[in-house]
Amino acid sequence: MSNPSRPRRLRTADAVLTLVKGGQGVTRGDLVDRSGLSPSTVGHTVSRLLEEGVIVETVQEKGPGTGSGRPAHILTAVPSGIPVGAIDFGHEHIRVALGDDSGTALDETLTHIDVDLRAHEALDLACRALKDLMQSRDVDRLATVVAGIPGPVDRDTGIVCSPTILSSWMGLTPRAELESRLNTPVHIENDAVLGAFGELRRGAGRQHQDFLYVKSSHGVGAALVIDGKIYRGSGGLAGEIGHSNLPGRSELCRCGNRGCLEAVVTVTSVLEEIAFTHPHLDPALITLISTADPVTGRILEQRGWILGGVLANLCNLLNPSAVIIGGALGTTGTHFIEGVRTSVQRYTQPAIAAGMEIKATQLGGRAELVGALEMAGDLARL
Repeated sequence: MSNPSRPRRLRTADAVLTLVKGGQGVTRGDLVDRSGLSPSTVGHTVSRLLEEGVIVETVQEKGPGTGSGRPAHILTAVPSGIPVGAIDFGHEHIRVALGDDSGTALDETLTHIDVDLRAHEALDLACRALKDLMQSRDVDRLATVVAGIPGPVDRDTGIVCSPTILSSWMGLTPRAELESRLNTPVHIENDAVLGAFGELRRGAGRQHQDFLYVKSSHGVGAALVIDGKIYRGSGGLAGEIGHSNLPGRSELCRCGNRGCLEAVVTVTSVLEEIAFTHPHLDPALITLISTADPVTGRILEQRGWILGGVLANLCNLLNPSAVIIGGALGTTGTHFIEGVRTSVQRYTQPAIAAGMEIKATQLGGRAELVGALEMAGDLARL
């Protein structure tokens, strides 16, 4: 999140501070390994940040059996005292959080609403929820707000550019809409990007510099982390894998094509198949975890296998060290993840598959919200 127009010394400080914020307690040696900077540069930068009071250094007590070496000196960020806001617009929910500038949530809410078809109502509801959180915490202003949108937003214009994925949002500029309601600077990101950022900072991606994050919920999106940084593509639209074509499939997708991944591997399609195979159950009461029987497990595993076939091609191209599965389907348990894992290992070049992890999100349905809070904290520093 470093600004290229800032002097190099300040950009280095920003980069080191970002690593300290995301490390949940790091040492100077960790910073050298993760930043690629020389030990002397890290030492000078850390000393400057300590003097400015934005980080602190504490001695980690050594426990029994940890050896007789020197105790570690742990660096942690000091919150500035100016809170930040985060909004996660899903296709059928809105999560809103108030946090400090270290990316830690102070309070949050979850509301269910058809975001795709009720854009202005969703925007009003999100802003009202954030203002209510501010009032409850006696907060009168925010440093910044980061909001995630479950669809493509043009990087140059900031306009929602898909008439089918977010039909009622077409032509809207989410940043301007939110800033006019909140009177606070707002940064917009794709929701999968924020999920990847959350996992990178506080979840399953903390030990990986190159990984693929996939959000499989009411839509399918992905985000790439390359060399510890989010890759957005030339127009900021990288990761739209939901409309990859599946040979032999004819399901109609909301984009107008047939056989898209998003038409086959989503919460809606899985629930429809569970309802079909469980005629004795009330379809209105069926959820992804309400039927824990072998038939449901097989359905989830098959859908994971289909997703894995698409991801295998990406793994062959990118050689990530991990694939992290998030979204509602990624949190259903072992069946869906095992389906993805088996398929990826089957279709990925063996040398690539051998060193790669396939795992579920550690942050569950909060990955995108956590990523928004982390990014807001970074932006508050700039």
